[in-house]
Amino acid sequence: MHDTPEPQDGHNSIPKGWIFFFIVGIICMIGYIASYSPAFSNWSVYKEFDKEMASAKKTESAVAVKDYSGNHEAIEDGKEIFANTCAPCHNGDAKGLIGPNLTAPTLKYGSTKAILFETIAKGRPNGMPSFLPQIGADKISKVIAFLETLRNK
Repeated sequence: MHDTPEPQDGHNSIPKGWIFFFIVGIICMIGYIASYSPAFSNWSVYKEFDKEMASAKKTESAVAVKDYSGNHEAIEDGKEIFANTCAPCHNGDAKGLIGPNLTAPTLKYGSTKAILFETIAKGRPNGMPSFLPQIGADKISKVIAFLETLRNK
């Protein structure tokens, strides 16, 4: 007999559930490596990014400025949107604070509806962020209609 004061675990086997999870883990790891490793699947983060950017460019070019000139309901909506979104930088009266005066007859990048839409939608360097993802094209068009009323006063 082998009577020793130390416990003897040599006769115990690994539980079958542990072996099952170990094998499933190895299979999942092999599947993951085969799916996402550029050496095997030709998948790349950069290719996914390029696909997303191409998709965004398609939707971005499809967005156009709507003409809300003279539409009093849209101008009121634009005033509210301006107060909530634009006023922190351009002041409530659009005379400028951190951002420039928007009531001036000519603006730095231009004063046409298309240029204003591009400026608000895509932003400008040195401070003007892009607002197209946050408020959408329709609300930007309403803000432009509101700004026209301020410049025509």
